[in-house]
Amino acid sequence: MSAQAGKDLLVKIDMTGSGEFQTAAGLRATRISFNADTIDVTSLESQGGWRELMSGAGMRSASISGSGVFKDEETDERARSAFFSAETPVFQVVIPDFGTVEGAFQITTLEYSGSHDGEATYEMSLASAGPLLFSAL
Repeated sequence: MSAQAGKDLLVKIDMTGSGEFQTAAGLRATRISFNADTIDVTSLESQGGWRELMSGAGMRSASISGSGVFKDEETDERARSAFFSAETPVFQVVIPDFGTVEGAFQITTLEYSGSHDGEATYEMSLASAGPLLFSAL
């Protein structure tokens, strides 16, 4: 696999609830993180005193974060309304040469900033709110 351009890691939001996805406009940096909690079942009988984990147990989650500049009123308004109404719209994350992750996410952080001699910027963080589907390329 060759190196991939960061601009190809896309975060898309379902604009209408019917699978009409648009890329969150203006994002310059994006990140997706997958997490899995463990359940420790180590006991005095564990072989060699090594920790043992319960297979298939624990909570799995994903988080998305991104930052960028304002470019598109439509996707900005969709994210803002989802945040203030505590919705969990479906998002897609396109990971170049890997696949697409899709599922419900709640916007947990929405931050706006700007300086007097620069562009207005935003940052947002999302937390998974249900099962995620992965589609390989």
